[in-house]
Amino acid sequence: MKIALLGYGKMGKTIERLAVAKGHSIVFKSSSTSEEGDLRSANVAIEFSTPETAVKHITTCFENGIPVISGTTGWLEHYNEMLKLCEARNGSFIYASNFSIGVNLFFNLNEHVAKLMAPWKEYTVSIEEIHHTQKKDAPSGTAISIAEGIVKNSAKTGWKLGEAAVDEIAVTAKRIDDIKGTHIVRYASEIDSISLKHEAHSRDGFAIGAILAAEWIQHKKGVYSMRDVLQIQY
Repeated sequence: MKIALLGYGKMGKTIERLAVAKGHSIVFKSSSTSEEGDLRSANVAIEFSTPETAVKHITTCFENGIPVISGTTGWLEHYNEMLKLCEARNGSFIYASNFSIGVNLFFNLNEHVAKLMAPWKEYTVSIEEIHHTQKKDAPSGTAISIAEGIVKNSAKTGWKLGEAAVDEIAVTAKRIDDIKGTHIVRYASEIDSISLKHEAHSRDGFAIGAILAAEWIQHKKGVYSMRDVLQIQY
């Protein structure tokens, strides 16, 4: 598989190392300051760039018939626009707020627990996320996905960063040097508490999931999710 890396920071370099080890080749690399290789020769593009450049990257790939695996967060106000472009160009697209296999299993667990907890109104639910200081968006896309999973399966109406109303989920975002990504869902009452936690130990988990998605989407058309890749039942 010939891969284009759109975004060649720490994640891009991790994807390159693991993809090459699996026998894939990197035919194009781009960063904020340079480009190298031939984008149009790629079988797939893996996009981990910035909120400011993601839409341009995705658009360019669709216009050149290149499937896109995108893990950049903070640009989703343009998501529906990209879906329409994907359909118009008969493209292939997977966006995920987090490509880690463990996190995507965590998403499913989170929704199941939200259903179980929904009748027990004495419990308040909150989300805490912790990332490295270089992460620009807050809360993380993963935390937003977790919150949306709870909203879909409970009486909560939404989420809010910081203090929240009774019918909202309070989300706390912390930035600490070299934390790869920690997400905690807490249900608390006066008599006890229940917590779900996912803690990333390295970037390899995110990269492995992105490469798996890139392999899976070959010869497919349309918009998919990591639920499709991992065959997680809805």
